[in-house]
Amino acid sequence: MANPLHRLRLHIEIFRELVQALGWEVCVIAPLFILFGYVIFGMVGFGSTIINTPLLAHLLPLRFVAPLTLLLDLFAAISVGMRMRGEVDRSELRRILPFVLLGLALGLALLISLPERALLLLLGCFAFYAGISGLARRHSARRIHPAWAVPAGVVGGMFSALYGTGATIYTIYLSRRIADISAFRATMARLVLIAGLVRTVLFAASGLLSQDHLLLAALLLAPFAGFGLFLGNRLHQRLSARHIMVFVYVLIAANGAALIVRAW
Repeated sequence: MANPLHRLRLHIEIFRELVQALGWEVCVIAPLFILFGYVIFGMVGFGSTIINTPLLAHLLPLRFVAPLTLLLDLFAAISVGMRMRGEVDRSELRRILPFVLLGLALGLALLISLPERALLLLLGCFAFYAGISGLARRHSARRIHPAWAVPAGVVGGMFSALYGTGATIYTIYLSRRIADISAFRATMARLVLIAGLVRTVLFAASGLLSQDHLLLAALLLAPFAGFGLFLGNRLHQRLSARHIMVFVYVLIAANGAALIVRAW
């Protein structure tokens, strides 16, 4: 087993190589973005990707950001998905999953083929909409028709492949189909886990996971994600979740507007 001094030297070498490849601003600012996103995730149970992806898009190409955030999110998705095993609403999962898979394939095709400017504009519009709709949302108990699984699955799968943000759309659909909160959380966790694993296979097959310095960047950022989760878990009972979410939605909307202006 490597001693602490050897591990420290390894981390320094990783950081030095990334600085040479990506620049100081990326290697200093990106860890702060990841830390912040995972603090929010630890506090409210979601939100890391919808925060991190638009922020990282100011620093790195989206074709690099998408697989990077996938690698960081995959362990958390596996951990949560495996822990919530017995309460999954399998009928809802079977209903939406085929359309999620279709959306993932379509989203990957768009990620590979669309120019960077179009990808930024689409992400900006999505983030702005997600932030504004989150601020304006009023909870409704009315159950929607199961046919909504088709657009929710396809659109959610597309945004999962493009930016890793499809969970926002899955949440809107499943929360209006599953009344029991435990079953809803378990079904969401299982769906996000399956979508993440399929994205990994698709990204590996398309070559997106073999980009230069991608794994090194994930290694650099992983400790910040873990520490952010730790802090968020410690803080979630001390701060108002409602006030936190207002702040998060304002941040998402503002960042979406900034991406729209940048891409226009």
